[in-house]
Amino acid sequence: MRRRQGCPVRYFGSDILTIADALTEAYVEIFTAPPWEHRGAAETAAAFRERLEKDAHRPGFRALVSPADDGGVDGFVTGWTTRAPFPADRAYGRVTELLGPDRVDQLLVGALEIDELGVRSRARGTGLGRRLLCALTAGAPEGRAWLLTWSQAHDTLAFYRRIGWREPAARPGSETDVVVFLSPDPPDRNVG
Repeated sequence: MRRRQGCPVRYFGSDILTIADALTEAYVEIFTAPPWEHRGAAETAAAFRERLEKDAHRPGFRALVSPADDGGVDGFVTGWTTRAPFPADRAYGRVTELLGPDRVDQLLVGALEIDELGVRSRARGTGLGRRLLCALTAGAPEGRAWLLTWSQAHDTLAFYRRIGWREPAARPGSETDVVVFLSPDPPDRNVG
């Protein structure tokens, strides 16, 4: 019998840091398993924790966390509204290379940026990832949200496609290892 997780808990801003240890533990389990098995656990934990402490202070930072029965975390999603000018650090430069600066401004700036979505192996197949993502994006500005993932994360790519997220066309000749997804269109909006 599949277990059903309890209600996700909402966090805003630095409140997420109150569960940073449990969140980091979940993140490491998720993002050192295939296809990310090349990552070391200690380095992954340190990098995530450092990013989380910075990201929690971004304007509009929010998260949903599904608590586990053991006091840990079964799944989580984090995000914030992408501000102008579009950043150039982290993987943002590859996003700009893929879409071009004008389309980045049109499609991504002002939209809810999903930074992390993760579900532990013990909670997969329950619909938790979809529920978390849908709940966080329900409040997206004008119904617009976006995310990026690694081109070699084949199960992840299939998941986003299956739940209706779509990839905007890449600029001709652009080659990068990231894939950008846009949230499903609200009925009154058509963005390409």
